[in-house]
Amino acid sequence: MDSVYEKIANEIYEKSYAIIDDFISDKLRSSLLKEQSDLLEAGKFRLAAVGKGEKKQIKTEIRNDQVLWMNPDELSHYEAIYWEEINKIRMALNRRCYLGLKSFEGHFARYPIGSFYIRHIDQFQQVLYRLVTVIIYLNDSWTTEDEGMLRMYLPQEDGTEKIMDVLPKGGRLVVFMSGEIPHEVLPTKKERISITGWLRNID
Repeated sequence: MDSVYEKIANEIYEKSYAIIDDFISDKLRSSLLKEQSDLLEAGKFRLAAVGKGEKKQIKTEIRNDQVLWMNPDELSHYEAIYWEEINKIRMALNRRCYLGLKSFEGHFARYPIGSFYIRHIDQFQQVLYRLVTVIIYLNDSWTTEDEGMLRMYLPQEDGTEKIMDVLPKGGRLVVFMSGEIPHEVLPTKKERISITGWLRNID
């Protein structure tokens, strides 16, 4: 029987995305959520920007979430546990899909009530090294009434797109090819917390 990491790799190979419920234990999820809350109270989060380098700027009409980047050299105990899970995904993807993934970068992402991120793609000219997007949701509970779904636009063979809305349910992992799947975060009616990151082909 395939491991969950092999299942992710096989689904990425076959359809460019994978969704896994209860990917992390509830203890790890709640511990990371508390850590996020403590860091927020300490004033560590900043409004997310768009673009890279000299073109980086805050545009709240495009996105108005808040982020806190993680330092791979200074991970907390629980962040390190999650990082190791991502490393297992990285190795499985390299075995199955030959992507040459070398490293991971990630941040806590907080969407306050009413916030959103319009349609975009994670791989653009300045970040061609981002090959695979990985999101883990940390929310305690979520229902369709809370909205804030991840909307994925899945390319079809006939040139059309299929829309898939993913509820940001706690413990749910979403993995997809960064350069292939446009997506957006729909306006949320409840505070929405995740760790969002990218597997990269650079160190």
